[in-house]
Amino acid sequence: MLMTLPDDDTLYEALLARDAAYDGTAFVGVSSTGIFCRLTCPARKPKRENCNFYSNVSDCIHAGFRPCKRCHPVAPAAQNDPAITALLAALDSDPARRWFEADIIRMGYDPSTIRRSFKRHFGMTFLDMARQRRLANGFTALETGKVIDAQLEAGFDSPAAFRTAFAKLLGTPPNSFKTDAMLRAAHIPTPLGDMIAVCDKRALHLLEFADRKALPTELARLRKLTKGDIGLGRFDTTDQVETELAAFFAGESATFAVPLVLHGTPFTRQVWNALRQIPAGETRSYGALAQKIHAPTASRAVARANGANQIALIIPCHRVIGADGSLTGYGGGLWRKQRLIDLEKTYAQRNLK
Repeated sequence: MLMTLPDDDTLYEALLARDAAYDGTAFVGVSSTGIFCRLTCPARKPKRENCNFYSNVSDCIHAGFRPCKRCHPVAPAAQNDPAITALLAALDSDPARRWFEADIIRMGYDPSTIRRSFKRHFGMTFLDMARQRRLANGFTALETGKVIDAQLEAGFDSPAAFRTAFAKLLGTPPNSFKTDAMLRAAHIPTPLGDMIAVCDKRALHLLEFADRKALPTELARLRKLTKGDIGLGRFDTTDQVETELAAFFAGESATFAVPLVLHGTPFTRQVWNALRQIPAGETRSYGALAQKIHAPTASRAVARANGANQIALIIPCHRVIGADGSLTGYGGGLWRKQRLIDLEKTYAQRNLK
């Protein structure tokens, strides 16, 4: 059963008691401060009349509240959810497994509750995540093998099902990719999820999380620019991207030296270059970014350019937040944005670049 929140008076009592039973399923927006928190937040408790309760982070943000810096309500509470932890561990131990709701039930969990929890924290269900993990295995196999081998590696019994799933991920079926192309797409696993990198021999053209909804559109745009000259596989550039991403997530370096090709208008490229000048561990508002490029009235255009970025992390659009301190949108998901900001705080604390 999906969890239905009790009345506000009960939630206020839970807030006063710091009741962990509602962690991740209920949040409080405090009108006197403009901040929203977990009910377990250690901060001084607000007055009842200043409290508004919400069932998810998205509603808090849409209501105009910004996340608390003490309890980090946008950070994935999944880390504290034993059911999610157990399912993620099971997925990591056997990424090629085909999961069904019956498997979740056998592990002792209610599928509806699991579905809601994963959607809240990751923007996708556990079954979607498992399917994507299998597809990532097939993607890697496609880089060096045949479609049928990739299909089997991904655990798809049906060639049609594999082609459909692959086309949903990348916007085109696997047999449409050239074998000796100027640009090549490769799968790169990271602690925040699978990423797709598109490189040529000298530079990186695209780097996106595989579950970003805009990925098929971005790849279609690249195919149009290159007249379909995109294949699967790797260049030395791809290996450089993967090595630099590994160092970034390990907390060793926030510097990316791989050359980039920026597919955008002169204005969007100007915004993207300004993004790269924001030090790791710092954030900027859209207005501040507009001031930086000497276009103080162009905050909305800056926001659009920020959203059009197709080289995630390396062009750090995650470092742009609302003027009120709210996270605002992020194509890779707000939970990833919070994780990236938290990770980069360690760079700032150690004065690393």
